[in-house]
Formats: sequence, structure tokens, C-alpha cells
Amino acid sequence: MKKVSIIGVPEHFNLPWHMAIEEGAFAERGIDLTWTDIPEGTGRMCQMLQDEETDLSIILTEGVVKSITEGNPSKIVQEFIATPLQWGIHVGAKSAFKTIDGLLGTKAAISRFGSGSHLMAYVNAQKEGWDINDLKFEIINNLDGAIEALTTGTADYFMWEHFTTKPIVDNGTFRRLGDCPSPWPCFVIAATDTFIEKNPSTLKHILEIINLYTSEFKNIPSIDNTLANRYGQQLTDIQEWLSSTMWSQKQIAKQDIAKVSTTLKELKRIDKIIPFASIVT
Repeated sequence: MKKVSIIGVPEHFNLPWHMAIEEGAFAERGIDLTWTDIPEGTGRMCQMLQDEETDLSIILTEGVVKSITEGNPSKIVQEFIATPLQWGIHVGAKSAFKTIDGLLGTKAAISRFGSGSHLMAYVNAQKEGWDINDLKFEIINNLDGAIEALTTGTADYFMWEHFTTKPIVDNGTFRRLGDCPSPWPCFVIAATDTFIEKNPSTLKHILEIINLYTSEFKNIPSIDNTLANRYGQQLTDIQEWLSSTMWSQKQIAKQDIAKVSTTLKELKRIDKIIPFASIVT
């Protein structure tokens, strides 16, 4: 068996991977694919790719493009989610903030620098017409850290996937002031250059299997109930999320990478734009 490690966030987007692993689809091809949840998100996963602590990652597009541009020896091997991510903009339920404009000049909770919550704070600031140089951040590592920061007031707002945080809004811990969708396909599959170079056939098999699962995922009987039960979500929320989410079975488009890179450069998150062929394989 060929041992392969893969990482991703513990969210509903990644259920096809867990199903394929649990049903032995990779093992049938001689691949021992081991999944590890990374609740700290994209910033941590970029570091793990760079340090070769993992072979593959399901990762936010903007985060991995920034990391690769800055020298991370990894590549995007395929688009995974073709639709934007709905980033909910959250505040503590007892805070005085009522509108997104009221967050101007306040402190954003972020999982770490280079994470999606960090980069999307800049995207949101640009959308709102704020001066990006005025942004302030508090590192909170994960969702539990965000709950503590927004409850105690060490940070003022937190951007995280709308449906993942919905139960925390429903139970009165957070209030959501609005959403900021990512302006590009949100998740990609990335691999280290070492893994790509040394294991082309294994990578091909892995992509074939996951693409089969994602292409049929929405047609699985009662998949909405399975997702709701597994991820502690309301059924109506999962149904809304499923209807607006599309999995991909192809490489990300050149124009999407160009949009990510151009936006990151405009927001001063990267110093240069590198060629498409240096980001994808």
C-alpha cells in the first residue's frame, strides 16, 4: 500500500473524501490515504505543505496562491469547489455592532496570518471602501479561539464560512452582520512538488477517485440528512448550502488564478504576480 497524507478543514465540503476513505475506494487502488483535520485552517495547512508534513491539502484558493507566490514548493493540482465561499461576518451576540460599516477601524479575529480569515478581511475592506492600512488583527487559531475573543472583546469581528458558524449564530453566541463571498472558486487540491514529482500515477488515481465521488455526491440518497447529522447542522441550512455549492472535476481556470493574484497584489498581500504555470500543474 502506498501511504499518502492529506489534510483539510473539518467542514462539510470535505465529506466526499471521508466517504471515499471509509468505503475503501483508495485502498482498492493500493493507496493508504490518511486524512487529518486542521481546524486552524489555511495558514497552518500552507505551513504543513511547505514543511512536507503532508502530501496533499484541500485548501482555500487565495491562501495557497499567496503561499506558492511566496515560495512554497507546492502546486494546485485541481479545483475542488467551483463556487465561491460565503464568508459570514460575525460579532459577539452581546456586542454593540449592528452593521458592517460599524466595524471600520475595529479588530478582526483571524486564525493566523495568511489564513482565509486574514486575507478575506482585506477583500471585505476593499469591498467596503476602507483603508486597508487601518486593519487590525488578533490571532485566535481556530473557531473556539474566535468564540472566546468575540465574547471577551479581545477582537471585534470574525469572518468564517457561513454555514459552519450557523449553529453558533443560532445558539446566540455570534450575530452575523452579513456575508462577503470570495470572488473566485473557493477550494482547490494542492500537493507538494516532491509528491507531484515522485508519485504521478498515485496522484492520478487519487484525483480519479475523488472526482467520481464528487460528481455523484449530490445524488446520494438522503445526503442532506447525512451531512446535517454528521456536522451538527439544521437540515434546511444544509439543503440551502448544497443548492449553492458545486464540486469541480477539472483544473482551476487561468482567469481565476489571475483574479486571485491581481487582488492579492492590489491588497499588498503579495509583492509580485508569478506565472500561471508556476502555481498549477
